[in-house]
Amino acid sequence: MNHRIPCVAILIAMLLLAMPSAARRRVYEAAQLGVVANTGKSQSAAMMRAIERIASETKDGDKVVFRLTPGRYDFYPEDAAERTYYVSNHDQTVPKRVGVVLEGLRRFTLDGQGAQIVCHGRMMPLAMVDAKGCTLKNLSIDFHNPQISQIEIVSNHPDEGITFRPSPEVDYEINDRGDFLTRGQGWQMRHQYGIAFEGDTRHMVYNTSDLHCPIKDVRRVDGNLLQVPTWRDSRLKPGTRIALRGWERPAPGIFMYRCRDTRLIDVRVHYAEGMGLLAQMCEDITMQGFCVCLKGADDTRYFTTQADATHFSGCKGKITSVGGLYEGMMDDAINVHGTYLKVTRRIDDHTLEGRYMHGQTYGFDWGYRGDEVQFVRSASMDILEGTNRVESIEQTDLKTFRIRFSQPVPQEVSEQAGYGIENLTWTPEVVFARNTVRNNRARGALFSTPRRVVVENNLFDHTSGCAILLCGDCNGWYETGACRDVTIRRNRFVNALTSQFQFTNAIISIYPEIPQLKDQQRYFHGGHKDAIRIEHNTFETFDAPILYAKSVDGLLYRHNRIIRTTDYAPMHWNRQPFLLERVTNVRIEE
Repeated sequence: MNHRIPCVAILIAMLLLAMPSAARRRVYEAAQLGVVANTGKSQSAAMMRAIERIASETKDGDKVVFRLTPGRYDFYPEDAAERTYYVSNHDQTVPKRVGVVLEGLRRFTLDGQGAQIVCHGRMMPLAMVDAKGCTLKNLSIDFHNPQISQIEIVSNHPDEGITFRPSPEVDYEINDRGDFLTRGQGWQMRHQYGIAFEGDTRHMVYNTSDLHCPIKDVRRVDGNLLQVPTWRDSRLKPGTRIALRGWERPAPGIFMYRCRDTRLIDVRVHYAEGMGLLAQMCEDITMQGFCVCLKGADDTRYFTTQADATHFSGCKGKITSVGGLYEGMMDDAINVHGTYLKVTRRIDDHTLEGRYMHGQTYGFDWGYRGDEVQFVRSASMDILEGTNRVESIEQTDLKTFRIRFSQPVPQEVSEQAGYGIENLTWTPEVVFARNTVRNNRARGALFSTPRRVVVENNLFDHTSGCAILLCGDCNGWYETGACRDVTIRRNRFVNALTSQFQFTNAIISIYPEIPQLKDQQRYFHGGHKDAIRIEHNTFETFDAPILYAKSVDGLLYRHNRIIRTTDYAPMHWNRQPFLLERVTNVRIEE
């Protein structure tokens, strides 16, 4: 009997044989790989071995889940991985000690299941580099002994000065000169500045800004009570907490570089001596329930990170933050920008030398072959007509690039004229929705991208400076660039502007830095009708300024509600609800 196999079946079989083995879902349990919770011992080396094993066993197409057992995992710098990472907007101290290193992974999920990653000394808790399709979820990051040291004002007398009590977790000494020194593993600090928080509300103390704290000639009164007779400041009532801080920012809590399609779900950063999350040259980042926050209503700390909660430098695709909580940080909840290279040499009509200029931003990629660029005159922030493309790019040192362009570079672009180069390819779309930003220093949210930005249904509660800033600067921070399509709608703003900080001219501040505004020929932000739209928001404010705008073409403000509060005394220098400088095509409809 002759049984013939149908041709279609043969074809299917041949195709299956030609295909690589089917992708698998692999699940690894941390405890089975030697990463154990609640031991008090360093898990740095064990974590590194576990990740290396997982990477070696993973084949193309596999989906991998690495699950931690709920509990506390301590990471110490002594046995941590050592990496040379240059991190945007941070101190470029290398090498860095890293607790969890995720390099070159594909379709990998780190599921903490509620685990707490607790670092010691000065470390980078987690780094994700050259990864694609990866997820971080259900975990928190903290430090055992933060470099920010919290104290509580116990009494304040005009004649006797201030008496304070350091928080129990603060390790300190008083030296022979009476200096109050805080210390930890591998660090020591003599604080002179801080941020003051109201004891009951956790709001920043009204009109204190960056508070000078002359803590010297300290006397021990009794046990843990310390007195500074020469420290006089009537604004600091008993019960006030002060987060004493320095200006160093060695590493973020989470570092991402050259990653693609990353998700962060229910991740919390409670402290980092830098940003909570720093992503550079990444594409498509989704944050759902990502928080830089306290550890709950009973947390004795009033502060979180030393700088921004989240920061995105030179990214593209889409950045989404939904349902997050950002509180107690020493700078903005989110900052999205690129970086201008300053033209330092015109080599020929097709070739320029460009240089990173800010001391905290260099050492990492700026762009690649085929990227679209444009040129801006630094003094007036005028953007030249037309764009160009990168034909080749070579990094000649940590700060300098030799770039050849496909088309001739305009003759006026040279080192003498003062120009910057902006990479338009590495600019992202942003959605910032249903987040809470509260009780932080400086500003709420910063956006500097020409692609679509939507800021909606957020609560900005006591941001201390302005709530939203659209900026752009080719002179100081060298952070690009012009905003072309911004929607700010259905947000609630509560008592912003309780202190003065840079760029905080109103609750919403559109403030590019333009040294020679009178010489500007074009407009920096906008470029078409209703490019920036502010609609259906509620402003609850004790002071006058609502909107400040400079160098904008196309601004719409309508259907917004202003509610006057009496929570604080008006004190802002800007007494105008709407202050506009060199703005055209503007509609303000109350």
